[in-house]
Amino acid sequence: MTKPAFDETIHAPNRLQICAMLAAVESAEFSVIRDGLEISDSVLSKHVKVLQTSGYVKVTKTSGKAPRSTWLTLTPAGRKALAGHLAELRRIADMADLPT
Repeated sequence: MTKPAFDETIHAPNRLQICAMLAAVESAEFSVIRDGLEISDSVLSKHVKVLQTSGYVKVTKTSGKAPRSTWLTLTPAGRKALAGHLAELRRIADMADLPT
């Protein structure tokens, strides 16, 4: 069972979406995440740097003759933090007990 834990690093809307998108795949190309979120390269780079510094995202750059690309992977620590953060958001939402 995942322990609910609010995570300030993940909570920012773009970072939460980045982590959610990466959780569904083994890895994703930078441009796919950028286009999915409809944000600029610079905005995505800023958020990825925060996640990378926290150990939540691994960045891999390819090289060679083909066009270079950057791949993003949610680390095991990132997956654990995301699961805890989502569990905490669900716990908070359940307290509201709003009528449907």
